[in-house]
Amino acid sequence: MALQCLSFFKVFFSLFQEKTHHPFLFHSCPLSATFASMATHLSALGAGRLPEPLKLKNQKIGLVTAEWNHQVTDALLSGALEVLRKHGARDKNLVIKHVPGSFELTLGAQWLAARNDIAAVICLGCVIQGETPHFDYICQAVSHGITRVSLDHNKPVIFGVLTTNTLQQALDRAGGKHGNKGEEAAYTALRMLQF
Repeated sequence: MALQCLSFFKVFFSLFQEKTHHPFLFHSCPLSATFASMATHLSALGAGRLPEPLKLKNQKIGLVTAEWNHQVTDALLSGALEVLRKHGARDKNLVIKHVPGSFELTLGAQWLAARNDIAAVICLGCVIQGETPHFDYICQAVSHGITRVSLDHNKPVIFGVLTTNTLQQALDRAGGKHGNKGEEAAYTALRMLQF
């Protein structure tokens, strides 16, 4: 049954993207709709689309980055930091933590979100499809976990996790031809702090 649901979602979102030319749904994770906020460089999340400049001088932002696939996640972190600094974040107010892999992002996010001095948490990771269903379990657990942390702590906890079929697809989205999803995760945090 689970495999039938997974197949249905993959087919549904592939058809949806083809019909609507919607550029920001991920094909590979079974919870593709959850990731609609993660747009591509073609989306409205660019720097010019923030309703007004947000100054982060006095707000602390937590960033949790997975070490697994570090060549990708280091680039995501660099992109996120660049955007936050551009919008006035001071280094002393950027709390950067590293966890072993994307699965551990949820607990790292929970620890940061529990702090009263942190306004938002950005989770950055990369899960690449392998030959086993491990990929699907990790994607589902991480997406549900990050959502749960956000709801439990009533603050923005941003999903900045790439879920790709290949390393090249991940690199293309970590400063390559499809932009940097770390930047977009930071813009998402800024937008949510303006809510």
